[in-house]
Amino acid sequence: MHLSMWAYPWDVQDQGLAALVADLRDRAGLTAVSLATSYHAGRFLQPRSPLQKAYFPEDGTVYFRPDESLWQGKVIRPLMARNVDERGDMLDALVRGRDTTGLKVSCWTVCLHNTRLGMLHPDHVTRNAFGNPNYYNLCPSSPAARAYVVTLVRDITTNYQPDMVELESPNFMGFAHEYHHEKDGVGLNAEDDFLLSLCFCDHCTARATKAGVPVEGARRSVVRFIAELCERVVPERQFPDFPAAGIDAFRDYPDLHGYLAWRSEPVTSLIGEIMAAADPATRIVLIDLKDGWLGGVDLAAIGKLCDGVILCCYDMVPGVIGDVIRTGRAAIGPGKFLGVGLRVFYPEVGEPAVLAARARASVDAGADGVNFYNYGLIPAKRLDWVKAAVDVIT
Repeated sequence: MHLSMWAYPWDVQDQGLAALVADLRDRAGLTAVSLATSYHAGRFLQPRSPLQKAYFPEDGTVYFRPDESLWQGKVIRPLMARNVDERGDMLDALVRGRDTTGLKVSCWTVCLHNTRLGMLHPDHVTRNAFGNPNYYNLCPSSPAARAYVVTLVRDITTNYQPDMVELESPNFMGFAHEYHHEKDGVGLNAEDDFLLSLCFCDHCTARATKAGVPVEGARRSVVRFIAELCERVVPERQFPDFPAAGIDAFRDYPDLHGYLAWRSEPVTSLIGEIMAAADPATRIVLIDLKDGWLGGVDLAAIGKLCDGVILCCYDMVPGVIGDVIRTGRAAIGPGKFLGVGLRVFYPEVGEPAVLAARARASVDAGADGVNFYNYGLIPAKRLDWVKAAVDVIT
């Protein structure tokens, strides 16, 4: 069984490789580490680190040494984090040490969520129906953004040869909670957030138009919905079966419904291009959420292309987790890897029995493995909670 924990390079550097192995393999009973190899900005409370209790990583950088020969002529290029030069290439150390540590190495790779690159390349970010840019989200319809992600994964898999690459955000992103110091005095509900997230950039418009999709009619509908939500005294639900009905919540608006049906095409085809360019020795899996369609993910279509998915079920009770995993298994089929992502944060996990029950429900429903979140962000004693969860599924 694949049992891993998400971790940052600075976690390994602060505590040392030997301590990481002792914690993950020996104390928590895990078989792999999922190392961030492309990541965004943030502020992290680091309870485990003896050196820094608060950490602010560079925005939109990569934690490996890019192969310049692969990036010649690319419009969008990666920036290696200073951390790699200053403190060492942790991906290289983990890959080289696999035979000694016994830990497989997975690359936790953020794809299109990159504010630094979005600011540098505003012509390649998603834009709402009013044409306003979302700088934090490179658009999966943009040829330059697609080339960036495809080359990123090709670079990692051919030059480092990890056991797995976990793709985070190769899709459209939501509107809320993707930037920092966000201000919303309206009180957006879920459907409002979705409408504001829909992309009508030049790349999406051209790609959808070529496919015969009525994109302009869809855009006009979304413009009207956004204008109306901004005029209400308090938020109101206009689509009562959203999000449960999926895109059929918008069935009364044929142009918009057609656009939403097309919207998965850029994401699916991008996964296909990633797979074609990657070293086949490395498994490629998608990190996704329960309602991945919100970001343009067609799980069944993607399941036919990549090696599997990890479905994050962070704040869910066991019964709901079981439903998510069974639905995911039905979508991707029996032959593909299906993992679950579980967070070890308080108060959503208040005792070891809670985490163990969630892990048990995942495996009983058909999960092949568990990724725990996150090594450097939790107190050391919660590694014992992880071990208790591992013990009930192995």
